[in-house]
Amino acid sequence: MLQSFDSKNVDLIVNISGKLVHRDQAAVSPFDSAVQGGDAVWEGLRLYNGRIFALRKHLSRLHSSAKALAFTDIPTQDEIIHELKRTLEANQMTDGVHIRLTLTRGVKITSGMDPRLNQAGPTLIILAEHKAPVYDKTGLSLITSSIRRFPPDCLDPKIHHANLLQSILAKIEANHAGADDALMLDYQGFIAETNATHVFMVHNDTVYTPHTHACPEGVTRTTVLRICQEQGIKHLVKNLSLTELYRSDEAFCTGTMGEIVPIDQVDGRQIGLGEHPMTTRIGELYSNCTASEGFQIV
Repeated sequence: MLQSFDSKNVDLIVNISGKLVHRDQAAVSPFDSAVQGGDAVWEGLRLYNGRIFALRKHLSRLHSSAKALAFTDIPTQDEIIHELKRTLEANQMTDGVHIRLTLTRGVKITSGMDPRLNQAGPTLIILAEHKAPVYDKTGLSLITSSIRRFPPDCLDPKIHHANLLQSILAKIEANHAGADDALMLDYQGFIAETNATHVFMVHNDTVYTPHTHACPEGVTRTTVLRICQEQGIKHLVKNLSLTELYRSDEAFCTGTMGEIVPIDQVDGRQIGLGEHPMTTRIGELYSNCTASEGFQIV
């Protein structure tokens, strides 16, 4: 499941604090907080036929995360939308695009972790790429990582921060095991999420997903729960153990970059009978949402 280079991205224009530059000339200062300490927040966005799905929700989460990290200067949604428009127009992009939106605390006057050294305002980075959903829709294999997700009293996952070392370490374990991704547990041993996506399971026609005690408040996750509510699909948010996942009828992952993807194996165990009727149904309903909803931006 290694992503490959798309030649359509060879001449990307990247937006760094309002400056539109070719990808080969794009640069972030070594004094920037993202470089110094991963001191940044981010969002992944997807462009469907000129519309960014759930844009306002993503921007609200970005603002919430920046506020929790005590950023002193946070761009407004309208300011960010303006820069998104400029970036997409510069790249002539209208569909099939993934956008990585990063807001750092900004450039420091000298290296160090003290936020008082940040006196120039934040750095806003907009990277838009031609990129289809990254997962194989036929089904994923997962292994359980030894890396645990932090609880809120260690580092609250509601802060969607750019320090992704936990996820990277878990992904290394998945790569070594020959799996697509890694399942991550909380400190009580319940399922949190994968290294990159939220997890759902289906048992006896009921859809289950973990609480967000040890994982972010996912926008795609919220959309799936909304779909279940609107369609009368039985669903429940609860603590889930590995055993419950192993014996489930179906399981799937959700995320902006990968959308809705079935899980076929976890720790060498086949999930259900290898069929995904509920996953397929929810995936189709999600596609209907992305085709009809979203913020018109180009």
